[in-house]
Amino acid sequence: MSYPSPLSQPSPGQPARISTTPPVAVSAAPPRLRGGGVALWIVAALLVPVLALLVLYFTRFLGLAASFTGLVLAAIPFVVVWFVVRYIDRWEPEPRRLLIFAAAWGAVASVAIALGVDLLVTVVTGGLPDAVSSVVQAPIVEEVAKGLGVLLLYAFARRFFDGPVDGIVYGALIGAGFALTENVQYFAIGYLEGGPGEVATTFFLRAVLSPFAHVMFTSLTGFAFGLAARRSLRTGQALSYAVPGLIGAIVLHAVWNGSATFFNFFEVYATLQVPLFVAFIVGILLLRREESRLTRARLGEYADAGWFTPQEVEMLATAPGRRSAVAWARTLRGDRSGIMNSFIVDATALAAARQRALSGRDPHAVATERQLLERTTAARAALLAP
Repeated sequence: MSYPSPLSQPSPGQPARISTTPPVAVSAAPPRLRGGGVALWIVAALLVPVLALLVLYFTRFLGLAASFTGLVLAAIPFVVVWFVVRYIDRWEPEPRRLLIFAAAWGAVASVAIALGVDLLVTVVTGGLPDAVSSVVQAPIVEEVAKGLGVLLLYAFARRFFDGPVDGIVYGALIGAGFALTENVQYFAIGYLEGGPGEVATTFFLRAVLSPFAHVMFTSLTGFAFGLAARRSLRTGQALSYAVPGLIGAIVLHAVWNGSATFFNFFEVYATLQVPLFVAFIVGILLLRREESRLTRARLGEYADAGWFTPQEVEMLATAPGRRSAVAWARTLRGDRSGIMNSFIVDATALAAARQRALSGRDPHAVATERQLLERTTAARAALLAP
């Protein structure tokens, strides 16, 4: 089997033979897909008392009114980032519980780790100079803390970690969660020290100019883990990819903080940060194109066995085809665009499951394939029903 690019799965496995398609009619609704991740639920439960301590910390040192004001304002850029990331992930969405875990890890665990290390450094050294703390300590500690969240997702939810785009999605939401809590603090302090004017300035700098800063940093770590996932590496082996990605995240973070510490922030923002953000967007578009190629290749194998027509494969694997399909479904009796969206999502997930089967890394791939084939068959029957 040939692979069109280095991002494709290079390790051939022995996937099950695709059976020929049964009759289109399906009498019962197929089961919903479920996954593991028990260890992540345990970690999530441990975050609850940590969250309580963070709430106590903010309300004790910043006050209830300032903390609430900071939370309301911080929620605005977080919601924007959440919907942007969900848009990127819309056709092969990760389980909602994992996305919530990613955001919670960033907002709770990563912040708690950063605060704990800062307290420890202060106790041991009496406090580092502001420049060292901002440009050295903060990038290293914060990116390692956020990267641990990506590592947990990779280790305990591998079935839902298919490649670089998934890694970017998880990393982006961890970064967004961290920025949420960090912004609460910055906005609350601005409210206490300068009132509405200071809050407005801080909001412009952090929520308007740089809502995606932490998102980009941690996305590099997630991207690196995604490359490891594409190559079906075990968790220990994946670190050979993750560490360079983490170093890149730390460097970007340090440059960002350094631009405000040593240089004119707006000059560096215009000459460096904006081009980096543009490169980030272009990179995501290229990765999406790569996923489209893989989707077309894997669904083509099902088309050869009679499950899809070649026209359906082209429709399901391309953005124009998906848009046209949803628009056509809206013209059907009762507006069947919701069914078409489900058909597209399940077919894309089927291609991802086949990709995992090719690597031999998912013991549940055959069961997942059967469920998704039932679901796509049922969706097609519903779409074409009179």
